[in-house]
Amino acid sequence: MASVAVATGDERSPSQAAPHATRRHQVVIVGGGNGGISVAARLLRAGANLDVAIIEPSETHYYQPLWTLVGGGVVPKEKSARPQVDVIPRGATWVRSAVTEFVPGVNQVLTDEGERIEYQFLVVAPGIELNWDAVAGLRGNVGRNDVVSNYEYDQCEHTWEAIRNFKGGTALFVMPPPPIKCAGAPQKIAYLADEAFRRQGVRDKTRIIYASATPGIFAVERYAEPLNAVIARKGIETLYKHELVELRADTHEAVFVDHGHEDGQVVLKYDLIHVAPPQRAPAFVRESPLADRGGWLEVDKHTLQHPRYPNVFALGDASSLPTSRTGAAIRKQTPVLVDNLLAQLNGKGAETFSSYDGYAACPLVTGYGKLVLAEFDYDLKPQESFPFNQGKERWSMYQLKRYVLPSLYWRGILKGRA
Repeated sequence: MASVAVATGDERSPSQAAPHATRRHQVVIVGGGNGGISVAARLLRAGANLDVAIIEPSETHYYQPLWTLVGGGVVPKEKSARPQVDVIPRGATWVRSAVTEFVPGVNQVLTDEGERIEYQFLVVAPGIELNWDAVAGLRGNVGRNDVVSNYEYDQCEHTWEAIRNFKGGTALFVMPPPPIKCAGAPQKIAYLADEAFRRQGVRDKTRIIYASATPGIFAVERYAEPLNAVIARKGIETLYKHELVELRADTHEAVFVDHGHEDGQVVLKYDLIHVAPPQRAPAFVRESPLADRGGWLEVDKHTLQHPRYPNVFALGDASSLPTSRTGAAIRKQTPVLVDNLLAQLNGKGAETFSSYDGYAACPLVTGYGKLVLAEFDYDLKPQESFPFNQGKERWSMYQLKRYVLPSLYWRGILKGRA
């Protein structure tokens, strides 16, 4: 077995001894979400008799892609949650703490419980942080004053309550500047709301606006074309390059910067607003020696290995990987990371490493029973899994999202089998 990997860029002098570690593990994984659990499961299934620890403070594990359907009134939110203990892979040690600091120069992480945990290899997958404070007036108003969001477990059910009880007026759906997790979610709930309003008989009294900080509806032309057709069919107004900067909840006003017109200010009145908050890596990532200039956990976009600390790997939403933050992307990143970590553990060089091509997927719900399944790589080239045109709205792909993917997640992906 390989000895402890030597970290580069050590901020300590050679004469300084590493502080005493409270505990040691061969592989320490920060984060017990999709990425962390999947990596742990695959490592333990590799038969290498590894000592794997997962640092995760949450007692509940969430399948977040289901929250759009919770907000659309399709499923109860409880279907998206399971006890964290039930998804921890057999053989892994669960450290029920939160990481507060990385000290890669001495191969250690610090936790909020005061532990100093030493590792031979570190895998960072803590997920992304919802930055509610990035929009003035947003924090404290979500779930009240006709402000809703599908981006939190405790809030997504309020979206359906608001849609179900809507009597007409202006319904505003907001997309912040990327990167954010599940970047299709802000438009998906707009499509579902349109159909719900029609069923409720209030669509003719309703103005639906989709306001996005992005320059268009979708970056991949193959999928942008059918989505624009959906928007036209539904009569949804679009405002692009519009960034939400302030919410005046008392007067039901949303303030945007219009980056398409010399950063002019636009104020929109609303009767219902769904907000996807700006997002960022957690503070212990942003402020660490492992972060890049943008505050993301820096890794090579193909090998998922840190460029300065070769015994550190990362995947998922908090990483610097220039691809969409989706569960499907993590599913393709996981085997690459595990292969490359094991290769290094066994003394093999980087020339043997596997390579990740940036694959991501976004199941774009366009209505009840309709979905466009977008799959693409770093170059925004389609990488479709099925032998038909996935740019077309399909009932079968909606069933895939509704039933197949949640089962695959709980029974396959988190078990290291898919």
